[in-house]
This record gives sequence, C-alpha cells and structure tokens, in this order.
Amino acid sequence: MKKKAPKKKRLKRPARLEKAKQWVKTYSGKRIVYGYAKNFGVDKLCAVKELRMIGIEISEQYEKQLIHSLSLMQKQKQLKKEQRSEALNTFDDEFAFIAGYTSGGFPYGITYLEMEQNEVNSSPINTNWDDDLPF
Repeated sequence: MKKKAPKKKRLKRPARLEKAKQWVKTYSGKRIVYGYAKNFGVDKLCAVKELRMIGIEISEQYEKQLIHSLSLMQKQKQLKKEQRSEALNTFDDEFAFIAGYTSGGFPYGITYLEMEQNEVNSSPINTNWDDDLPF
C-alpha cells in the first residue's frame, strides 16, 4: 500500500499561502526558502515565488543563484545517466544473462563462455523419471 504524504504537503497553492502566513510568523530558522520548500513539499523555485506572494523579500541574486545551481545539478544528472548507459552498452555482447548491476552500474551474471562450458560439462537430463520408481 502506498503511503500518503502529510496533509500539509498535499495542499494546493491558495491553501499553502494561507498556512504559510502563519508558518512564517513561527519560523525561527535562517534558511526560509529551504524551510518553506521542505515544510510544504514544493521545490525551491516555487518556494521563492510563494514567499514573495505573501510579502517576504527574497533577493534576485539568490533566485539567480538557485536557478544556476539547479541547472548544474540537472546537467550532472544527465551526464551521469549518459555515462551509465555508455558503461552498460560496452558489456552487452559479453553476457548471456545479466542477473543484476553493481552500485557502479556494471552488470554481473553468466557470460557466453561460462554458458558454453556448462553445456559441455552437464549430463543429459533424464526425462523418463517414471522408470526409476521401485513400485
């Protein structure tokens, strides 16, 4: 069963703005954008926009810095995804069966060479199992 998010994180913007007016009065931290985003379950850009709507001043420089850092994080995520897919593509011809992947993204499983060796060494399967019963 999927666990539901807390009610304060399921609010639409008008309800969030009403609750935010009370929340701001009681907030004692130093990073109001981070606290708002975490408390109401929104991203930081949305938090900046909504905090401005209720009258909290947030500098343009902070918003630009936030946008820049988010774009850098997105680029890093895309680069990591591309590197992982490149690493996986180099091993596709080696494995007959991929059982899983390591934390670094490398596959492990049965190679074609191991599969051929098992076929040579294994004995044929007895399909007449009724013949071996004593009764």
